[in-house]
Amino acid sequence: MIRWLFRRLLTLVVTFWGITIISFLVIRLAPGEPISPMADFNPKFTPEMRERLRAQYGLDKPLYVQYLRWVKGLITLDLGRSFAPDRRPVWDKIKERLPVTILINILSMIIIFAVALPLGVASAVKEGSLFDRATTVFVFIGYAMPGFWLALLLMWLFGIKWPILPISGVHSLMGYESMSTFEKILDWARHLVLPVLVSAFGGLAGLSRFMRSSMIEVLRQDFIVTARAKGLPERVVIYKHALRNALLPVITLLGLSVPGLVGGSVIFESIFSIPGVGQLMWQAVMARDYPVIMGSLVIVSVLTLLGNLLADICYALADPRIRLGKT
Repeated sequence: MIRWLFRRLLTLVVTFWGITIISFLVIRLAPGEPISPMADFNPKFTPEMRERLRAQYGLDKPLYVQYLRWVKGLITLDLGRSFAPDRRPVWDKIKERLPVTILINILSMIIIFAVALPLGVASAVKEGSLFDRATTVFVFIGYAMPGFWLALLLMWLFGIKWPILPISGVHSLMGYESMSTFEKILDWARHLVLPVLVSAFGGLAGLSRFMRSSMIEVLRQDFIVTARAKGLPERVVIYKHALRNALLPVITLLGLSVPGLVGGSVIFESIFSIPGVGQLMWQAVMARDYPVIMGSLVIVSVLTLLGNLLADICYALADPRIRLGKT
């Protein structure tokens, strides 16, 4: 198990290194520079002033020199300083927004697995029934529905037509400081209802279909027929024998769900004006703030790779053949 884990960690390090190289090149090769907003629309901005600013930001160096300089800072856990006028350290900008993004993604994962797994199992057990057909239509609509469109629809429905939920921010702007602890938690909950639903909806639809397919395949196996032939109660057959085996492929989706949720954060955090890492990344891309973009990508990449590692560990614990290298 330790050798297997070491090989997985080595693979993650190489993967992370490749991600940083590709991201660095793509960002630098994109049109525009951090000084473009200041220089392109200011007739008094001379070429000499542009070159002076490029030298100040280190953009006059070759790409490989810029990358090596950034990697040197990353090794010492220094993500650099933002190109924005405040010139704040990148890590300070990220760490004050990271808890919100992590909280929303954890809540989304809880909802996805708490709803999708029972829904997939029930659809598989009642294959071909009215319930199965109805849930199939529902989840396929949810899977095909764009997240930004769903967010705008919910904002109009529950924020304008029936104004029962706030549609921006993570807490109230007026009177928040004077609230009790319980009132603050309730206020946060009301603000996070819509973002969490939007974040979880697409993943819920996909996972429930995957769970249904996996469960149907297991229910057709010979050992299930044997268990039923022995006279075991149907509840024991479904939840003790079939479900345990059907969950093995689903574990893999645990790691694959993380990048989708984090990537979706850019959309719903921008729409709902949530001060998270997704919104920070979007603002940095628009401003060509290279250090903040790379810092955000580092955090997202680490979370994604850790999610994949967690899925691999769970899979290896569930199936000894994986860690013994027999599959």
